[in-house]
Amino acid sequence: MTPAQIITLAAEQKSADVTHWAARAGWVVGLLLFVALLYWLMREGWKWRGTLQGDLPELPTAPAGSDEPGEPTLTMTGRYHGSTTSGQWLDRIVAQGLGTRSKAELTLTEQGVDVVRPGARDFFIPAAALRGARLESGIAGKVLPEGLLVITWQHGDKTIDSGFRSDRAAEHTAWVEAISTMNSTTEGAR
Repeated sequence: MTPAQIITLAAEQKSADVTHWAARAGWVVGLLLFVALLYWLMREGWKWRGTLQGDLPELPTAPAGSDEPGEPTLTMTGRYHGSTTSGQWLDRIVAQGLGTRSKAELTLTEQGVDVVRPGARDFFIPAAALRGARLESGIAGKVLPEGLLVITWQHGDKTIDSGFRSDRAAEHTAWVEAISTMNSTTEGAR
């Protein structure tokens, strides 16, 4: 090939368009609509689960007034990770606000376990409703190798497992022992 042919060939070649802005904008809008649809479907599924669990009674609240809750046996700060049907760690309960993960402050007294959740609904687990406590590695979409404190309790006709993670994981064992002792004492009194 002669130099003149190379120059002619180079002059004839044209670069391909690199960006088709209209096509790119269409793909971005389509992807955003798809993500919005997925989010909407997840939200509707969450609301539907709450509707299906609508028979769950109102959550008990801590005793007030003359019914002093007593001296705290144990206290714990950490996170509430959710509640499930007992024995079914993937069957999350979302009714009555139990599906909302949040920070939590737990106080164990002779009356039961008071769960204070800033930004979410507080609840109280009466001592008579406690069924036990154990250490688990996960609950309803949250798996922690360091473990969770799972408190099993009776609410209406449903047995519930509620998962908590302390800021200091070493506290979990003391909670399991205290609730197990309280549970055996309460069962003896029934």
